[in-house]
Amino acid sequence: MNAPLASAPRRPIRELPDELISQIAAGEVVERPASVVRELVDNALDAGATQITVRLLAGGVRLIAVEDNGMGIPRDELPIALKRHATSKIGSLHDLESVGTMGFRGEALAAINSIADCAILSRVADQSSAFLLDGRTGEIRPVARSAGTTVEVKELFFSTPARRKFLKTDATELAHCIESVRRHALARPDVGFAIWHEGKLVEQWRVCSGPEALQQRLADVLGEDFITESVVVDYGTSLNLPGVRVWGRAGIPDAARSRADHQFCYVNGRYVRDKVLTHAARSAYEDVLHGHRQPVYALYVEIDPARVDVNVHPTKIEVRFRDGREVHQAVRHAVENALAAPRAQAAVNGGAAVPAHLADIARPIAPAPWAQPAINFGASDTSARGHEVHDLAALWQPASAATPAAPAPAWAVREPGSAALAETTTRPAEDAGNTWPLGRALAQLQGVYILAENAQGLVVVDMHAAHERIVYERLKNQLDVQAISSQPLLIPATFAATPQEVATAEAHAATLQTLGLEVTSFSPKTLAVRAVPATLAQGDAVELARSVLAELGQHDASTVIQRARNELLGTMACHGAVRANRKLTLEEMNALLRDMEQTERSDQCNHGRPTWRQVTLKDLDALFLRGR
Repeated sequence: MNAPLASAPRRPIRELPDELISQIAAGEVVERPASVVRELVDNALDAGATQITVRLLAGGVRLIAVEDNGMGIPRDELPIALKRHATSKIGSLHDLESVGTMGFRGEALAAINSIADCAILSRVADQSSAFLLDGRTGEIRPVARSAGTTVEVKELFFSTPARRKFLKTDATELAHCIESVRRHALARPDVGFAIWHEGKLVEQWRVCSGPEALQQRLADVLGEDFITESVVVDYGTSLNLPGVRVWGRAGIPDAARSRADHQFCYVNGRYVRDKVLTHAARSAYEDVLHGHRQPVYALYVEIDPARVDVNVHPTKIEVRFRDGREVHQAVRHAVENALAAPRAQAAVNGGAAVPAHLADIARPIAPAPWAQPAINFGASDTSARGHEVHDLAALWQPASAATPAAPAPAWAVREPGSAALAETTTRPAEDAGNTWPLGRALAQLQGVYILAENAQGLVVVDMHAAHERIVYERLKNQLDVQAISSQPLLIPATFAATPQEVATAEAHAATLQTLGLEVTSFSPKTLAVRAVPATLAQGDAVELARSVLAELGQHDASTVIQRARNELLGTMACHGAVRANRKLTLEEMNALLRDMEQTERSDQCNHGRPTWRQVTLKDLDALFLRGR
């Protein structure tokens, strides 16, 4: 056996040297060259700069120089700038509790100076010349420069070679530096940014002004495709809500990516990575994204600085809200409301609204043969015979179904293949049918797709996916005034539960009842499921209970209730939607198209699949080489 280790002699408690303190702080603040770029650009923005230039060598390892045209640093304050906890941003506890600047800790320059060769060159407007401070020697000498500040950081981690070995290739470090500046650029369209690497200009974003400044900067940084494939988010302005305002742009579900690399959240102009904001945005996309796709967005949250703590981490990229639920709800509702409007309207006149004199024409058709009783979406609705189309009539009726409907237009009841139908396909663009965003139905393809003609060309609609969304949204509206019915189990389903599951079941018994679930303690380590939602009576009761308890244990109860209810309704809507290979008349197809134009989130089904696609005349001409 090995001999026991001898106990180390006791060391006295003593203060650490300033140099070691700075090294410890550097380990928290400076992770890689991009961290230095972030801190120096923060300081430049706080100095009121309108133009910031970043120069790099070897991905920022050999040189990082950040130049700005801000207010500068007076000569007598230059030596203080490199000391720990020295800053002009705050001066009291009150200032710390309501930080309105990007930087405030006073650690960055001191930490950077401890692990690199640092120099500050600055001039204020009323000085006759600029002054250069050497971070190694503390020497100050006059030099030539216009008003503003330049911070040069050479040979990063030269004094800590072990940490330098952890850096990646120059190309990787350069990419991180560019990403750091890009995050600043998205928040400050009023500031111009330029990035040079090895003497070559790699990125440049010019100053944007005017009411569309933010949109122009988003287009410059993220590309024009982001603007065309996103919707405007503006929540809290028109509602005059106190405390929280959310604006920006949210990408449509079709623009989702496989990685979460195009998600930008800002709180009072500061880029942050916060679980509350990320979860809120993701929850707004819950029933419109397919699979594990990641949404794209640029969201800006404005809140009273006293209600958010930015002094959570030295990198200042994490925040803590005083009322996280309020912020979560604001962001979620902001994105949900932006995504709710059907995008089919954009197919008409480049997004212009339907003219007022055509409002009556654009209403959903309510043909007489559809006056059938509403269908019951219970367990019996999944029979093998499927649903006949006329059984779904009430689902396609507008809210005022009791109002006598105008007779359907003559073209809506013509049989496909007839001469009369051929005549309708050659009507001019001024025809009323072309004013509908999704156009007028032409035919049904293989019992699965609806082909329609609008002003832009051809529209292809997945009839099951489209009707599934319509039924789903209507069921959600109905559930606002009704409860989910539950069905008691003849033999309770028991399962071995963890202490956390037992505690969650006891604490959220009322929430479970709202969801149609009854989960009680069978023994100190066993739970029993005694009732489940009636629509899922044939499912796995134990698996359902475990998943709901896991959600309740991790997230807010109200969020879990809404998510679970939506999943139940999604299952019901999928069973209730019109099935493939069901022959629809033109009258029924047009009624479905009109309902899609008025139903929220009708561009995707409950599972996130698209419900329709536009094929323009230009696309068709390209297929047949017309004009070449």
